[in-house]
Amino acid sequence: MASIINENDPYSLHARLGISLISVFAVLIFASNIFKAPKHETLSQPPRASSSKEIMRGDASKKQVIFTFDGGSGSQSAEQILAVLAKHRVKGTFFLTGGFIEAFPLLTKEIYAAGNEIFNHTYDHPHLTELSNRDIQRELNMMELAAKVVVGHDLSVRPYFRAPYGDSDKRVALAAFGAGYQPVYWTVDAGDWQESTGETASMVRDSILSNIAPGNIYLMHLGDSITGSILDDVFSSIESRGYKIVSLTQGL
Repeated sequence: MASIINENDPYSLHARLGISLISVFAVLIFASNIFKAPKHETLSQPPRASSSKEIMRGDASKKQVIFTFDGGSGSQSAEQILAVLAKHRVKGTFFLTGGFIEAFPLLTKEIYAAGNEIFNHTYDHPHLTELSNRDIQRELNMMELAAKVVVGHDLSVRPYFRAPYGDSDKRVALAAFGAGYQPVYWTVDAGDWQESTGETASMVRDSILSNIAPGNIYLMHLGDSITGSILDDVFSSIESRGYKIVSLTQGL
């Protein structure tokens, strides 16, 4: 004999409600198994900084130096830099702003595709010491988003950032650390960015080659014509002295 559910029987209503909830949960579990992201995508996390201490030089126990290139506005030397890096089989380190990435998306992809490192240089190159902690983190997060939109989610611009103008202090470093970043300064400023005020190619070259020491981090830029014109000669001179030129992550 078929069972009859009495609408006025509270036990019958509870039973019906229980059956309905079980059905809903079953559907949700089934759907989650179908649409679940691959395990590696679910578990993967961008690298985070392990310290807020500013990096000013690499490993001084090895005869090697690090070249870093900042990109905030222009790209005059970019293609020449990439050609020299490829010629010398060197992986460069590029600190790019979000504005630069959006202005030069194909160039940014080319930098990344060549195996070079791309790290955070904020979104629009402000003086970070003049910003609140929240706005500092916003600058870093916006650059990270711009990089992922242009290049793709395989690119991680963490865990290193360089403050525009080198304008940083303990508060800035701690705010950046909260967003997953460690600050990177430099050992030698090549001075290429002063091209408009009279700095010449020979002056920049001498500034680099007269300050060679293990672990040095050199600051150069994409937005001048000097860097591209002297980099091949600079690399050859450094290598002739028995030094190896490495990326930031290789040289720390």
